[in-house]
Amino acid sequence: MNLSTMGLNSDPQHNNKIKKLIRIRSVVNLTGLSKSYVYQLVSSGHFPKSIKLVPGGTSVAWNESEVLEWIDSRIKARDEGVE
Repeated sequence: MNLSTMGLNSDPQHNNKIKKLIRIRSVVNLTGLSKSYVYQLVSSGHFPKSIKLVPGGTSVAWNESEVLEWIDSRIKARDEGVE
C-alpha cells in the first residue's frame, strides 16, 4: 500500500514530515498547562488552533508539530529576553 492508495498526497513537493494529531491530554502533558488554560490561550490567539476531527462533531485535536513549534517559540522568547 502506498500513499496514493491511502488517499494521502504523494506529491514530492508536499511536506514529507509525518503529521500527527494529538488530543487535549497530550497537549497538557507536552506543555505543562492546564486544559482550561490551553483553551483560553487558543481563544486569545496565543496558542495553535484545534482541528475538528469530524464535521459537525465536538471532538478536537491539535497538530503535534504546531504545538512543538509553540513550545520552541516560548523557549526562544525566554532566551532572547522577550516574554
